[in-house]
Order: sequence, then structure tokens, then C-alpha cells
Amino acid sequence: MTKRSTAKYKLDRRMGQNIWGRPKSPVNRREYGPGQHGQRRKSKLSDYGVQLKAKQKLKGYYGDISEKQFRGIYQEAIRLKGDSGAHLIGLLERRLDAVIYRAKFVPTVFAARQFINHGHVKVNGRRVNIPSARLKVGDVVEVKEASRQLPLVLEAVALAERDVPDYIEADHNKMTAKLARVPLPNEVPYPVMMEPHLVVEYYSR
Repeated sequence: MTKRSTAKYKLDRRMGQNIWGRPKSPVNRREYGPGQHGQRRKSKLSDYGVQLKAKQKLKGYYGDISEKQFRGIYQEAIRLKGDSGAHLIGLLERRLDAVIYRAKFVPTVFAARQFINHGHVKVNGRRVNIPSARLKVGDVVEVKEASRQLPLVLEAVALAERDVPDYIEADHNKMTAKLARVPLPNEVPYPVMMEPHLVVEYYSR
């Protein structure tokens, strides 16, 4: 279990939102923050506070990304021509762990990281165990044949709470998925509203 996954629902409560759309999230029962003073933290956020919250929400959504890694992705996004916020989302969605999660091969983004680390995944026929590996359009991801009957995989495929988005072509019979194109921000099926433009503003201060 990753260090972050033990406290993943604390992030939900701190944000006051069920950011992964999971039915067991404590936000479904109480929306205030964690801790004995959680119900008092309702003061109006400054512009900086709003930007910081947007950054923490987006970074937290993708699991175990460190601040250094996330800042590096942002710096790469702003070097590309066009909308930096859209590029930021595109780079995040091209991560191998994000594609494994989107294809419904695992039930959570945290499980995706562990699943890849343990060597259950191939990219274009070659084993890859780096969750942050970046895919190109047209790359084919597959779950190793020996891993296809794992309870984790069977649970994920049966999940009714989310669908595979249009920019990923998934075949659950062959347990393969292809990144068909880099998505636009409004095509990514976040359960809550993400605000990548505020993340760009946060880092460009």
C-alpha cells in the first residue's frame, strides 16, 4: 500500500469534495474537513488559497505524484504552444497509471500505481513497471495474461460507477487499451470540476 493511499479519504474531506467519485468517500456523509476543528474551516479563501486548493486537488487526484514531479509536468506544459492548462491535463492523462485506471483495469488510481510497479502491465509488448511512464498516441497497453484473473482486475472491469472515456479504446476481453488521442480537459471524466487554469496561475505567481 502506498503512503498516500492510507490517507486518501482525508484529502476528500480537506477539499470538501468526493474527488474520485467513490461511494465509500466520507464526504458522502460529512462535507467538513478532518480533525476536531474541521467544521469551523469555512472562512473565505484568498485568491492564493483558491489556486492552492485547485493545485492540491488536481495533484491529489492522480495519486502519489510528488510536488517535484507535478511542478515538472507544469513546466513542460507551459513550454508547449497553446493553452497551458489543457496541456497540463493532457500530460497527466498520458501517464501510464492514468491510462490503466481510465481503461478500468484497476478500481482506483492508487491501485494502478501498485499494479504497474508489480509488473502486471506491458506497453507495446514490453513490460513497463514505471507508473509515470508517458504514452504516445497509438501506444497499446495490455495486462499480462497471468494477471488477468486477479480479483483486483475482475472487480475493476465490473465497476458500474464509471465508464471508459472516448479517447481510450479498451477491449476487456483481450485486456488491452490504446490511447487514441490526447483529451481536452472537458473530455476527462473527473467526478468534480478541476480548474487547471488556476494551477497555472498558482505556479506562475
